[in-house]
Amino acid sequence: MKKSDYTILVADDDPDYLFQTVFNLGKAGYKTITAESQAEAESIITKFKPDLAIFDLMMETDDSGFILCYKIKKLYPDVPVILATAVSRETGMSFSLDSGMEKSWIRADRYLEKGIRAEQLDQEIMKLLKI
Repeated sequence: MKKSDYTILVADDDPDYLFQTVFNLGKAGYKTITAESQAEAESIITKFKPDLAIFDLMMETDDSGFILCYKIKKLYPDVPVILATAVSRETGMSFSLDSGMEKSWIRADRYLEKGIRAEQLDQEIMKLLKI
C-alpha cells in the first residue's frame, strides 16, 4: 500500500497545530480527517476507523488524549495511536511508554513532544503503519 491509501485522524484543539500537522501529512501523501475536540474525535471514531490516529493530550480536559486512546483501542485495537503533546514543556510533567505499567494505562503506541519535525513524524507513522 502507498501513503495515499492511509487515512490519519488528527485531533487537536490548537487550530495552528492542527493546520500545520494536516498540511505536513498531506504533503507526505496521507489523507486526513480532523477533529478540534475530544467530543468531535469520539464522534468520528464511532462512525469511521482511521488507519492511524494522532491525539493531543490536553483538549477539553487535561486527559482528553488518554481518554481518546482508551476509546479508540477499545473499538479498534489494531489502530496505531500517537499521543502528541506539549505537556512537559507547559507543566514540567513527563510521560513515556518505556515501562509496561505506563504503556498499559496510556494505551498509545508512540508518545511525541509537539514541535516534532515533519520528516520525523512521517518516519514514526511509516514505522507504525509498516510502510
